[in-house]
Amino acid sequence: MERRNFLKSVTAAGLTGTLFTSCASSVEEGAESTNTIANGTILHSVYFWLKDDITEEEEQDFLNFFAELRKVPGVQTLQYGKPAPTNPRSVVDNSFHYNLLVTFQNMDDINTYETHPTHTAAAEQYSKYWTEVQVRDTIIM
Repeated sequence: MERRNFLKSVTAAGLTGTLFTSCASSVEEGAESTNTIANGTILHSVYFWLKDDITEEEEQDFLNFFAELRKVPGVQTLQYGKPAPTNPRSVVDNSFHYNLLVTFQNMDDINTYETHPTHTAAAEQYSKYWTEVQVRDTIIM
């Protein structure tokens, strides 16, 4: 009986170790592939300050702006969010209301995006909701 329990314990420990090793390898491999952005990729980061008197319904309508921008050719990824509640520091500016982050494969794609009719029409339609916009573009090296 003791030998049977010993064998069960050894088998369970071996399987657990194999499972943990397998999971750790998958996480490491996945992290490596998802944390790499190709050289030459353009990161288009846009910060929006909305009007002070904007209603909840108007803010929800403003979010449709991002859905329109997804339709522009050349957009690889498009994500948006609000300021993170990070610790206040002199180098942190959390005064914006929304940040838009779009990736493009190359300069040709972002140049198309900037002047594309879908982009310009959406900016015209939804600009009634913001007081300030700042753009920061980065090319990955």
